[in-house]
Amino acid sequence: MTETLMTPLSPLLYEHIVRAALQEDLGRGGDITTDSVVPADARCEAALVARRPGVIAGLDIAAAAWRLVDPQTVFTATLADGARVEAGDELGRVAGPARALLTGERVALNFLCHLSGIATATAAIADAIAYTDARIICTRKTTPGLRALEKYAVRCGGGSNHRFGLDDGVLIKDNHVAIAGGVVTALERARARAGHHVLVQLEVDTLEQLGQALDLGVDAVLLDNMGPETLKQAVDMIAGRAVSEASGRITAETAPAIAEAGVDLISAGWLTHSAPALDIGLDIVEA
Repeated sequence: MTETLMTPLSPLLYEHIVRAALQEDLGRGGDITTDSVVPADARCEAALVARRPGVIAGLDIAAAAWRLVDPQTVFTATLADGARVEAGDELGRVAGPARALLTGERVALNFLCHLSGIATATAAIADAIAYTDARIICTRKTTPGLRALEKYAVRCGGGSNHRFGLDDGVLIKDNHVAIAGGVVTALERARARAGHHVLVQLEVDTLEQLGQALDLGVDAVLLDNMGPETLKQAVDMIAGRAVSEASGRITAETAPAIAEAGVDLISAGWLTHSAPALDIGLDIVEA
């Protein structure tokens, strides 16, 4: 697949997060190692280098870490978020006061490696289903405080976003149904409360529940933990009347069969809560 062309995130969405991470790392006494070992007037230049193949996300966020430590640092990107890299590829360079580069290094890499790992995992599934019309999407299973960044990383990997929060769509799940007393009651209550612009989605575990949902005119259905054959039956029942989403232990290996069933969306929570970090290092190139 081709690389994803990304619209950069506004600094308003991440600078406060990066600042908090720096404050956590600096603690009460600052970077006592760097301040004692590195002369105050020392300057250097360092390169961000991929140690493994993957997809990049979070370059601007990494740059913000160094900029917040010292505004004199200058970050120059070689690549852009959404770029696919091989081991050894250079992503960009940061130059400026040596103390600032070393002090901000871990926070910058924490964000960059984590977000690039999410983008890489997303791309693996997006690639696996590229021959179908299905799209891979994320969920609300995100690291507290990092949702906007992690969902951005999903987009960098060629995926799409589900709800950003509880307030931007109705998703009635099994626990809602259990407490409401049934699918019909839950949907009727949601329809009575939701505004005309609000999408109403229902999670269903069986084809019987799906039939009830379709009779009541839901906008979307979440087909949870259904195998490919059952999903094909569900898609036939839906017949274009609602958006279909499949979920449940989705991987790059299982996604193709699910996509071939004809669903519109495939959701995977692990993309944001468990994707392994992409190994990226900072190498001093001039000191």
